[in-house]
Amino acid sequence: MDQTNEQATGQGEGTGRRGRGAAARRASRAGGGPSPSLPFITRKIKEYEVLDEEGLALIERNADKVLEEIGIEFRDDAEALELWRNAGADVRGERVHFPPGLCRELLKTAPSKFTWHARNPERSCEIGGKATVFAPVYGPPFVRDLNGERRYATIEDFRNFVKLAYMAPSMHSSGGTVCEPVDIPVNKRHLDMVYSHIKYSDKPFMGSVTAPERAEDSIAMAKIVFGDEFVENNCVMLNLINANSPMVFDETMLGAAKVYARHNQASVISPFILSGAMSPVTVAGTLTQILAEVLAGAAFTQLIRKGAPVLFGTFAASISMQSGAPTFGTPEPSLVSYGAAQLARRLGLPFRTGGSLCASKVPDAQAAHESANTLNMTLLAGTNFVLHAAGWLEGGLVASYEKFMIDQDQLGMMQKMAEGVDLSVEAQALDAIREVGPGSHYLGCAHTQANFQTAFYRSALADNNSFEQWEVEGAKRIEDRANALCKSWLDQYEAPALDPAIDEALLAYIKSRKDSMPDAFT
Repeated sequence: MDQTNEQATGQGEGTGRRGRGAAARRASRAGGGPSPSLPFITRKIKEYEVLDEEGLALIERNADKVLEEIGIEFRDDAEALELWRNAGADVRGERVHFPPGLCRELLKTAPSKFTWHARNPERSCEIGGKATVFAPVYGPPFVRDLNGERRYATIEDFRNFVKLAYMAPSMHSSGGTVCEPVDIPVNKRHLDMVYSHIKYSDKPFMGSVTAPERAEDSIAMAKIVFGDEFVENNCVMLNLINANSPMVFDETMLGAAKVYARHNQASVISPFILSGAMSPVTVAGTLTQILAEVLAGAAFTQLIRKGAPVLFGTFAASISMQSGAPTFGTPEPSLVSYGAAQLARRLGLPFRTGGSLCASKVPDAQAAHESANTLNMTLLAGTNFVLHAAGWLEGGLVASYEKFMIDQDQLGMMQKMAEGVDLSVEAQALDAIREVGPGSHYLGCAHTQANFQTAFYRSALADNNSFEQWEVEGAKRIEDRANALCKSWLDQYEAPALDPAIDEALLAYIKSRKDSMPDAFT
């Protein structure tokens, strides 16, 4: 269904002034301080680096040894093995051994920066360089709802999280599988999820990767929105392709990666690492394995289509050596992510890691400090795409409404931090220093009066009042305030404009596809 981009995005007739008014209302509802709603963050601070040249070269040499001597398995995919054989790799069964330099040579065609298009062009994101993009939690089968109940997620929960991500000024994408709606058959739910992203948000979204045919459905629905030619020549979806660490890509991930790469859509090649279980217990060993897996997976996308966007991704956590449970916010995964970011920049690929990760079961102090440790590292590493930026609880098993609201407030702080130090004449404040002089205060001076509204980030959730005022107002914890703010946002939600013809075509496609297959819940 070919359309012009203006028609496809629903930003044509009758949406201009009304759309700008809605954006202003969203920003005012959001609280979250003076930071504006931006399509992405442009970082003006330097990346923090933990490896010197010698260390980086060592990791790269070791990864090359892994690729050549040990190899990477590409399971149950004869086409992938034939492509590697034709590219000059040594294929032994399902294991591929890579000559030195082959993967890096193939990756020379991958873009270092690209645009992730939204159906509202004003929401389109930059991926790569100094840009950072925040997206919500991805994949939890459970939610912790606004009544405090931990239960299986539904499509209504999914829609709610998409709406919240749309309304949050610090969130740049509505994400992908923000939770698993288990009330819909597993072979059909991807249709409802992709539709929800299109219907209830106009920010960029992710496609389905749980089967090649579901990736094809995601492409087909994107083409209804953007037009066939636009999709084939521009990135409108990012897609999470996990390595089955250690050193395996399975047929599901390979099938999805092939679909998206053929249609010029971005693959985020992400080894899923729990150090000590799925990689060595050391930072250097884990980085070696991550680099080898990413080199193989990312280079594979270029065998499918030269120039297809691809990201160097990693999800790094450690485990408790007593229980085997994943742990978050600890030093070692941060060192892994810092190092992986450096390796990605040397490859010239955009980088994905981090988020607001924690193992806590509720949005408590443990959740806060583990998430803060991870999120600060994420920004300082120079991450370009941040999945799980808001809503993550219980090691990723739970999407929490209250945690989402607390996290999105923190993301606003990260945006402010990324602005760096303003050195303009106004920011130098010499006039204020002269006006106040020794022994006085700045509260009433002209500079403070002119700048107080935007001088500092103002949290919509933190309570900075006196104990007495806090007590009079109900002695509410931050979870209580987050609960109330979330309910307020959902009550005030206004859907972005969507061309009725596109909506009708999407619903017709979904009905046709659902009618063509029996329900399957496994």
